[in-house]
Amino acid sequence: MPWTQVLLVASLTAVVSAQTPASKEIEAVYPDAHALYLELHQNPELSAHEVQTAAKLAAPLRALGYDVTEHVGGTGIVAILRNGAGPTVMLRTELDALPVEEKTGLAYASKVHAKDDAGHEVSVMHACGHDLHMAAILGTAAIMVRSKDSWHGTLMLIGQPAEETIGGARGMLADGLLKRFPKPDVAVAMHVGNVLPAGTVGITPGVFNTNADSLRITIYGKGGHGAAPHTAIDPIVIAARTILTLQTIASREVKPGEMAIVTVGYMLAGTKNNIIPDQAELGLTVRTNKPEVRQQVLAAIARITQAEAEAAGAPRAPSIDHYEGADLVYNDPALAQRLRETLESALGKDKVVIQEPITASEDFSYFVEQGIPGFYFTLGGADPEKLAQAKAAGTMLPSNHSPLFAPDVDPALHTGIAAEVAVLRKLLSGTAGQ
Repeated sequence: MPWTQVLLVASLTAVVSAQTPASKEIEAVYPDAHALYLELHQNPELSAHEVQTAAKLAAPLRALGYDVTEHVGGTGIVAILRNGAGPTVMLRTELDALPVEEKTGLAYASKVHAKDDAGHEVSVMHACGHDLHMAAILGTAAIMVRSKDSWHGTLMLIGQPAEETIGGARGMLADGLLKRFPKPDVAVAMHVGNVLPAGTVGITPGVFNTNADSLRITIYGKGGHGAAPHTAIDPIVIAARTILTLQTIASREVKPGEMAIVTVGYMLAGTKNNIIPDQAELGLTVRTNKPEVRQQVLAAIARITQAEAEAAGAPRAPSIDHYEGADLVYNDPALAQRLRETLESALGKDKVVIQEPITASEDFSYFVEQGIPGFYFTLGGADPEKLAQAKAAGTMLPSNHSPLFAPDVDPALHTGIAAEVAVLRKLLSGTAGQ
């Protein structure tokens, strides 16, 4: 046999021998998981409109043998797999995408347009990795079916709608999630981002993220001609003063060292340059990580908004609509420590890092607030080389919600499946919480 063939055979033998049983079982399910990822990425749906997305996840889960219930809390799905006596463990994924125009340049980039709830046509993109989460849960679901001898209990997979609008978890609970189905002993969720390199995971014991409050403020004025402002009361000027004064809440009212963010994400007012409108609308997001600071900040927003309007002689007090909100996500510290050891064994100690809390928010907290211990961890999604280059240059890679957000699918998807399987097997190997 020629030396080149000997080397080739030796190389292939080394690759095969290097494959562990865990890697082999992931490779067996990976093609279907990756195919689902591509399909979902190219066909995203907005929050509470995930009809096709839910169906594309429900069908393969049903084919695997899960007892699947659709339309829970709207478009949500619940898939149950019973495997003897033992704890009940919930693993959640999200279904929805964002009103973002994709600019990644990927061959499978989304070109979808849809009508939002206000009737406006918007571009739609999976700019937060929910497509990867769904692909991972499918791969995980398949492995758990094929390896029932490695665990016992009840596995409960959740496809949750409307995470981006902080309404999906609450909607599923209101639709009887914990009454129609077994109440989980533990709840688990995963989220991909560009802060960690693909192939790694991050754990944050205790407080993981922040309380979130969404406010819609309407400031009322008196309309008139732009050339005769003395005959009007300009709500745009009032809004501008309000925006600037709101920024003093974190810098001058909240105790230094406490976390508080008040962001005005949009202002809507007027139709023409020489017309003073009669009202202006502001959209705010507020983030805090303590209940007393949360109350302080919300009260300050109301006080400042009303005072600025009164100072300008507004004809009526502003309206403040607190239309969305979610509490922070809390990771049970003891549970996080146990699962840290599990993930280190499955992925390698160098692939598991401890992270600081983040300032984003989400509604997984609604499940935890039902008295269910929770474990929410981060999946690295950044191309390792690009991440290293960005750090060296003092820059950052595109974040979640960016039109350029594109996780490094391989190895991120492999790692996501491996991590979820390891966590589930650990939680389903003993009594509840062990």
